Amino acid sequence: MNLIRLAALAALLLALSACATAPNGTSGVAASAGTAQTEGEYRIGVDDQIEVNVWRNPDLSVSVPVRPDGMISVPLIGDVQAGGRTPSEVAAAVRQKLTRYLRDPQVTVIVTELRSHEFISRVRVTGAVQNPISLPYRQGMTVLDAVLEAGGLTEFAAPNKAKLYRRSDKGSQVLPVRLARILSRGDLETNYYLKPGDIVSVPERLF
Repeated sequence: MNLIRLAALAALLLALSACATAPNGTSGVAASAGTAQTEGEYRIGVDDQIEVNVWRNPDLSVSVPVRPDGMISVPLIGDVQAGGRTPSEVAAAVRQKLTRYLRDPQVTVIVTELRSHEFISRVRVTGAVQNPISLPYRQGMTVLDAVLEAGGLTEFAAPNKAKLYRRSDKGSQVLPVRLARILSRGDLETNYYLKPGDIVSVPERLF
């Protein structure tokens, strides 16, 4: 087998390894420490089932649900914040704590069951839309997706004055959304990826 075929095979194996499968056969959301976060990456919620794997340390690997306080318990290091974080962020947090005890620990975090997905992680669209709505957050959902699910804009909407309201650990954010530009020009600059708890508000125009 020549070098080109070997390189292609290695690339294929790497891609397959990124699509983690949970032990029960269902696809999981997986990330390793050091993985770059992508827009729209799934954020873990309460009751989600998390699998933490520490390479070559099975005694430190664990499968646990996320507690109501958003924490999970990992052997040796204790509680780690998981709720509201992405799998890659949790993996990085676990790895950082384990460096006190292990040299260069390799950590992978997999969400094996999305139990919080339907009833805790929601997005809301209010104001001058056809059907103001509260809908379950989906990975990769954008502002435009949510507005379309709300039936689109009313004739009284002021689309370029829409706002995205978001809460985070750093406080509240208000992001301007230029819906008219998104809809008429295909300008996606303000077509933000949504996060659980986001509120999209479309005001009515002034006459």
